[in-house]
Amino acid sequence: MEISEWKKYIKAERKQKDGFFKMHFQSPLSFDERQQFKGLNYYPLGPGYRFKLQLQEHKEKEILKVEDTQGKERELLRWGEFKFKVSDVDCKLQAYKSSPEETRLFVPFRDATSGKETYGAGRYLDLETEKHQTSEGKWVLDFNEAYNPWCAYSKDYACPFTPPENWLKVPIYAGEKDYLLKSRER
Repeated sequence: MEISEWKKYIKAERKQKDGFFKMHFQSPLSFDERQQFKGLNYYPLGPGYRFKLQLQEHKEKEILKVEDTQGKERELLRWGEFKFKVSDVDCKLQAYKSSPEETRLFVPFRDATSGKETYGAGRYLDLETEKHQTSEGKWVLDFNEAYNPWCAYSKDYACPFTPPENWLKVPIYAGEKDYLLKSRER
């Protein structure tokens, strides 16, 4: 996908999500919040935060127990690992699945912006085979698609915390910013 095509795609995805948050009855925002909603807060598009990477699949799929925001424990399968560089710093993130049959990869992460410019508990990436896997078998890890879990908008949702193994020391200036910061700016 060329840069101009990619930018159109990301902008369309963001517009669609804003529409869902404002209008849809299943929005994580309350009715009153939807009335005031002006859109989510994002970093500018950054092609440097888009990677095509080989997933280093783990031979042994360990079960990782992770607490969620409501104090319950969830199990994730450590499926594989992505290695990449941000600002010449070596980084790695684990990709998880909830079951071996699942095709989607779940990549939660925290970074140096967490709790400052982005949601403190971290952000998520969902990688779907049809959308994020190339014909060569690589995965597109695009931080411009990073989003806040729904527990960032409402206490009615339980979201798994980002495991410490996916805490990056570098800032990721891409994707969704903290919604509450934007709300406070109004």
